[in-house]
Amino acid sequence: MNALFDIILPVFLILGFGYFVTWRGWFSESAVDGLMNFAQNFAVPALLFASMSRLDLGTQFRPSLLLPFYSGALASYLLGWAGARFLFKRPPEDCVAIGFVCLFSNTLLLGVPITERAYGPDALDGNWVIIALHSPFFYTFGITAMEFTRARGSNLSIGRIALRALTGVLRTPLVIGVLSGLAMNLLLRAGLSLPNGFWAAVDMITRAALPAALFGLGGVLVRYRPEGDMATILMCCICSLLIHPAIALGLATAFGLDIAGIRSSVVTAAMAPGVNAYLFANIYGRAKRVAASSVLVGTAFSIVTIWFWLAVLP
Repeated sequence: MNALFDIILPVFLILGFGYFVTWRGWFSESAVDGLMNFAQNFAVPALLFASMSRLDLGTQFRPSLLLPFYSGALASYLLGWAGARFLFKRPPEDCVAIGFVCLFSNTLLLGVPITERAYGPDALDGNWVIIALHSPFFYTFGITAMEFTRARGSNLSIGRIALRALTGVLRTPLVIGVLSGLAMNLLLRAGLSLPNGFWAAVDMITRAALPAALFGLGGVLVRYRPEGDMATILMCCICSLLIHPAIALGLATAFGLDIAGIRSSVVTAAMAPGVNAYLFANIYGRAKRVAASSVLVGTAFSIVTIWFWLAVLP
C-alpha cells in the first residue's frame, strides 16, 4: 500500500491535476499545446541530452538489459497486430497502428518518475539506456512497417521506403536530444571541458521537464475520450500493461540480469501506451480512436498494474 501512496500517487496526481484544470476550462487547449511543445521539443530533449552526456556507455549498454525490454515490446506488437488482423478483422494499415500502440510504452514521462520515486535517482541508468534506443528504434520500425504495408503493389523500392523512415525518425526532437547527448558524451571522454554555467543552465531546464510534461499530458488526455472499439482497446492495454512486462521479467531473470537492471527493464515495460502511439496513428490517419482511447484507458489502468509490478519486483 505504501508504494501506491508514496510512489505512484504523486506522479498521477500531477497528471490528474493537468487533466482536471483542462477539463474545467481553467487551462486552455492552446496553453496545453504550448506547454507540451516546450516539454516535448525542448525540456525533455534537454533531459535526454544531459542524461546521455553523463551515462557510462561502456557498462550500461548490455544485451541482458536491452533484450528483455525490446523482445517483450516486439512480442506485444506481433500480438496486437495479429489480434487486430485475425480477431477484429481490421485493415492491414490499422493493424500496424494498433500493433504500434501495444509496442510503444510511455518510458519517459511515466517510466522515469515512477522508477526514480521507487528506487531513487541512481536507479535510472538502465532507464536512460532503454530510452536512448526507444524512439529511434521503434519509430524506424513502425514507419517502415507502415510504409511497406502502404507500398504493397506499388513500385517503391526498399531503399526508398527505408530512407523515408530514417528521415522521419531523425527529425524528431527526442532523437536529436539522444544523439546530441551521445555525441557530447564522446567529446567529454575525449577531453572536452565545458564551464559549470553551461551544465547549470541545462540542469535548470531538465528539472522542469517531467513536471511540465506530466501536467501537459493530463491536459492532452482530456481530448482522448474512449469511444467504441473497447475490445480492441482492452487488448492493447493487456499487451502493454501485462504481457510486455511479464516477458521482460521472464527474460531478464533468465539472462541473470542484476536487480537494478531488472527494475529498469520491467518498470519501463509496464508503462501505459505513450501519446506518441496516438501521434503515429494520427500521422497515417489509421486506428486513431483505438490509439487515443488506449492512451487514456491504459494510463488509468496502469495505476493498479504498476502497483502490482512494483510488488512483484525485488
